[in-house]
Amino acid sequence: MVDVFDQVEEELRSDRYKRLARTWLPVVGGVLLVALIAALAWWGWQKMETSKADRASIAYQRGLEALEANNPVGAEAAFVQAADEGNAAYKALALQHRAGIAVQANRIPDAVALFEEAAKASRDPLLADAARLKAALLLMDTASFEDIQARLEPLMEDDRPFRAFARDALAMAQLQHGKAAEARSTLVVLKNSLDTPRELSQRADLTIAAIDAGMAPNLAPTIEAMGALEASAARAAATPAPRGQAAPAAPARP
Repeated sequence: MVDVFDQVEEELRSDRYKRLARTWLPVVGGVLLVALIAALAWWGWQKMETSKADRASIAYQRGLEALEANNPVGAEAAFVQAADEGNAAYKALALQHRAGIAVQANRIPDAVALFEEAAKASRDPLLADAARLKAALLLMDTASFEDIQARLEPLMEDDRPFRAFARDALAMAQLQHGKAAEARSTLVVLKNSLDTPRELSQRADLTIAAIDAGMAPNLAPTIEAMGALEASAARAAATPAPRGQAAPAAPARP
């Protein structure tokens, strides 16, 4: 009699398991299928991104080689491909090289636009702020003081990597536009900042002395002439250094 009850209980348990299986197996199967599709999609995306990065690297290197061979047309085409297919860093660097090519061809508005695009391409402040600073330097001799100030002041904040160079450029713009008192205040901050490079600090000290000696009016023509050289500085910063040497991180004022 006990065996009969056990058999009935076993059959009921078996029926219950079958009902559970019919209810949940499609759900579990669907979840596993979605997981498999997601895994395959991720793998495919990773493979595609790796392939794009490889193509961008090859194109970028081809651009550098074309520049070294004095082939700006070939370099431009290679950097366009690197910017289109590369990640944010490749895009920012390739756009800056294109801007350097535009500067060499005396297409300053195009160069400024490319530097601005490069600044937006990457969140890395070393890349983005370098591009913004180069654009501002290219405009020093042609843009209004308000435009130059608006471009440089954000770069002077405490956490920005080229704040000393931006402050130096702002002081030169202030002198160029006859704002000697403002320039002196800017130079004092520059001189007293612990992270100011020595050459900038020394130049700030000399310029402050000239302002205090009443020579500010005589400085303006000199500063204006210096502004005409900013295109050369931006060109040097945008052009890659020979292999084995580090490219300049930011344009230095003459």
